[in-house]
Amino acid sequence: MHVNHVKKRLRAGEPSVGTWLSIPAPESAEYVSNLGLDWLVVDAEHNPVDIRTLTQMFVAMSNSGVAPMVRIPWNTPENFKRVLDAGAWGVVVPMVNSREEAEQAVAASRYHPEGHRSVGGGRHGVSFGTSAAEYYRAANEQVLLVLQIEHIEGVEHVDEILSTPGVDACFIGPNDLAASMGLGLGTPLESDNPQVVEAIMRVRDACRKHNVAPGIHCTSAQAVNMRIDQGFQFCAMASELKYMLAGLGTDIEELNWKAAERKQPIEDVSAKAESGPMVRY
Repeated sequence: MHVNHVKKRLRAGEPSVGTWLSIPAPESAEYVSNLGLDWLVVDAEHNPVDIRTLTQMFVAMSNSGVAPMVRIPWNTPENFKRVLDAGAWGVVVPMVNSREEAEQAVAASRYHPEGHRSVGGGRHGVSFGTSAAEYYRAANEQVLLVLQIEHIEGVEHVDEILSTPGVDACFIGPNDLAASMGLGLGTPLESDNPQVVEAIMRVRDACRKHNVAPGIHCTSAQAVNMRIDQGFQFCAMASELKYMLAGLGTDIEELNWKAAERKQPIEDVSAKAESGPMVRY
């Protein structure tokens, strides 16, 4: 059975770097999985990813050695059940704000006696390169549970959340955190706002206290390096969509020819229509 190398590294206090997959396509997942990252999280919270496409994305990653993970839409048992049975090696749970919600996530991600995850399915074993029977025996040890603290309420209850047995890692969402503090929706991920910085470091320190791997979303490799220096371990480097658009956008800006310049303004078309009939060839 494959060992979850991400969980192993985090337990050893080492950093682990990956990225978010926003495009619901096995082809893009396969390309990105061969770039050398530790893990890839399919973001099923904010993107139109159905369970079949998610499974196909996991299959596309399977020969690369990358750990297939998923951010579920919400902290409910059916979300855990479906993505874990599809072969996820780890689950990122959004907007955890209380001890009760942390316990709910642990219970949904673990088989009895540590939780109440339902027994069934077959692809989970295939994903770990083993039989279903062996998977059932080792799943509680191998599946990585990451709780997101991305609201000021979660920060205020951080010790209660992170002291919950079964929590492996914490992941800070700086955008939602800043928004919940009344600082606006466009706050940068690496904001130097003192309130945001204080909240982030409070969560990091609580992770250290409770032996939970601290994680955070970053915009770039430079930002990941900075966060690792600050003691963060589970670091996400933007998303494949961000890098695709940024790379293409940069080259488009360097073109002498601009697509926008070829577009005829609507008012010009109207003016021509008034001067006479439009002839189409």
